[in-house]
Amino acid sequence: MTTTKAVFIDFDGTFADRGAIPPGHVDAVRRARSNGHKVFLCTGRPKSMLALDVQAVGFDGLIAAAGGYVEVDEEVLSDRRFSPGLAARTLSVLQKYDVTYILEAPTAIYGSPGSRERIHGILFGVFPGDGQGPSDILAPLQIHSDLSNCSFGKVTIFDSRVPVSVLAEEIGTHIAALPSSITGLKDRAGELYIPGVDKSVGIAAVIARFGIDQRDVIAIGDGPNDLEMLAFAGTAVAVEGSPKALLLLADLVVPGPAEEGLVFGFDALGLTRPEIRRAGRGADETERVR
Repeated sequence: MTTTKAVFIDFDGTFADRGAIPPGHVDAVRRARSNGHKVFLCTGRPKSMLALDVQAVGFDGLIAAAGGYVEVDEEVLSDRRFSPGLAARTLSVLQKYDVTYILEAPTAIYGSPGSRERIHGILFGVFPGDGQGPSDILAPLQIHSDLSNCSFGKVTIFDSRVPVSVLAEEIGTHIAALPSSITGLKDRAGELYIPGVDKSVGIAAVIARFGIDQRDVIAIGDGPNDLEMLAFAGTAVAVEGSPKALLLLADLVVPGPAEEGLVFGFDALGLTRPEIRRAGRGADETERVR
């Protein structure tokens, strides 16, 4: 009898190419599920930023906000938010440096006046014309002149005149920073989040819910916020061109979404066919699939 695997897939740069989802990836997810495996989207985006075509893929559940929000069978297992004090300090620093940012929550994202136009201008040259990326990001955006009453779990920064790490240092305790997971954004873009909240925390909650062993977890990603989940997984899969830290963890390296890399990866791991082929973990032994 085939052991049920729990597969966790990053969105930007792994499942989708700048917002455009390859048909082969959708088919691979559905075939794996028909073989009895569980497949989950595990993204840094909030739920509110996922378009209908993403939700229609048919995932078994969702880890959003890079582990801060977990939902399975319409049941919310986790929804982490900034404390009022941390939120106030964060907004003060963002306003001080005239940062272009959004505040992310499961039901909406929030921005200050003028942010929609600024973000659109930044993203215009990042996403391809056939992708849904810009509309996915901007559609749920609500503009408020006063953001002090908005509850949020993560901040995405699109442009800052100082490095995101400097913003985090000035905000103070109980805040952490990461580079942006959206391909094409400059170094002054990134994310501010609650320390200790990462994708592996969300995965742990999901597998506990289903009674799946950690060794049966497959994690697939390409960016800095995927590091913890690849380290946690029984099988780590990195996308070609990922940061070195991810490639060192990888049991398998697959092409990016522009080449429908998950089709090859799912096949190699036995998710869409019976046998499972594993490579030893390590930079020199990592298997690359074509």
